[in-house]
Amino acid sequence: MNRYLLDTNVLLFHLFDEEQLTKDVKRIIGDYSNEIYVSSESVRELMNLLQAGRIRPKELNSAEDVIDFINDKTRFVIKYVKEEHFRTFSKLPFYDDHRDQRDRMIIAHAITENLTLISSDTKFFRYERNGLSWAYNYKK
Repeated sequence: MNRYLLDTNVLLFHLFDEEQLTKDVKRIIGDYSNEIYVSSESVRELMNLLQAGRIRPKELNSAEDVIDFINDKTRFVIKYVKEEHFRTFSKLPFYDDHRDQRDRMIIAHAITENLTLISSDTKFFRYERNGLSWAYNYKK
């Protein structure tokens, strides 16, 4: 059994545009022996995207639907941010070209919980030296 944390972009692709996922990522998510988690930070980010009108999936009427949708339509478990995640977050380096606080919190969540983070973000490799294990969802 392996344990994975989905980055927000991979969660969005899985829920609404699976063609954006690689075969390897689809296999990981589809393997029921794997535990798949979503950070509460990704839930918050998804709600913000809906409220700002940046995404408009027909499956969701409002930001209020996000948690129920994840709980009812996936087997993913939402992991909530706790004090220990903030402690890891506070130790992560700040890179000039990667200052996204949401990404950094999700990275801290994965490091703290010893989860492999699945993301399409090319900049996450830098955090390997901080203990991040990650799988890259790169689709040509």
